[in-house]
Amino acid sequence: MHTHAPDIKSQLAADEHLLWSGQPRQGLLLRASDAYAIPFSLLWGGFALFWESSVIATNAPPFFVLWGIPFVLVGLYIIIGRFFVDARLRAHTRYAVTDQRVLIVSGLFKREVRSLPLTRLPDLILTEGRRDEGSINFGPAPATRFNGMAGWPGQQQTPGFELIADARRVYNLIQDVQRPVQH
Repeated sequence: MHTHAPDIKSQLAADEHLLWSGQPRQGLLLRASDAYAIPFSLLWGGFALFWESSVIATNAPPFFVLWGIPFVLVGLYIIIGRFFVDARLRAHTRYAVTDQRVLIVSGLFKREVRSLPLTRLPDLILTEGRRDEGSINFGPAPATRFNGMAGWPGQQQTPGFELIADARRVYNLIQDVQRPVQH
């Protein structure tokens, strides 16, 4: 068990036992989906900056200057800002396995607690990476997912433990705890 338990322990019932707690890998990171997202973000941001600099240089009407500002801001977010938002979200995320359920506590601006009873987990999907790190999803990926890329921002994602250390051991622990509960 890891020492990341204070947020989790406050969620436990009196008769519930914490078996494991952890959190996703910390810091800035690149994902497989960035193979598509980075070129797209550079094209978007580049065009938005070109537009904005062109309308300013040609003394275009103020409407055209204002029109480009949201596109520049979105470009800055998808080029660089999204990496910092992702890192901050992972820094505020905690996971736990108890003898009754899995818990995900997260949120940037408000706390969200997801509780999934072990008896009702539809699927348990382990994706292993390097250095014993991996992710465990509790259900199939959404149909809008393409080649590792998530759908639109804000879209509900399949609940899971993302980028955790010793993922195989946690996966086996969940399966072991599920066996007596399911029969």
